[in-house]
Amino acid sequence: MQENHDNCLIDQRSTRLVLEHITNKWSILILTVLCTEPCRFNELRRRLDGITHKALADALKRLERNGLVHRQVLSTYPVSVEYTITPLAQSLQQPFVALANWAQEFGPAVATAQAEYDRTHAEENKCASQVEA
Repeated sequence: MQENHDNCLIDQRSTRLVLEHITNKWSILILTVLCTEPCRFNELRRRLDGITHKALADALKRLERNGLVHRQVLSTYPVSVEYTITPLAQSLQQPFVALANWAQEFGPAVATAQAEYDRTHAEENKCASQVEA
């Protein structure tokens, strides 16, 4: 198992395209919402604060194309569409939960690192502008 993991890190070309499709700005959030229950388009949009109609539509098409989301047209009036995750996407649930847990545990450390970086670089920028003047 470790050898397979090491090879994955060395040969990024084999995993890069797949990872680009599932780790873009909205895909992980969409799949996380759909892991809990099927959703209609507008419900997804409400639950994903800040996503535009176009961004959601594009992301859902990309996820459907990659076999991670199933789109079902419901026979209602007006016609509605419901999205569910596929068994392939369900296999991502454990890594997503692990990533969410990591974010909760280490989010404060990341925020501290960002603040320290910003503070350090603000001083550098201040010094550089004084030298130019």
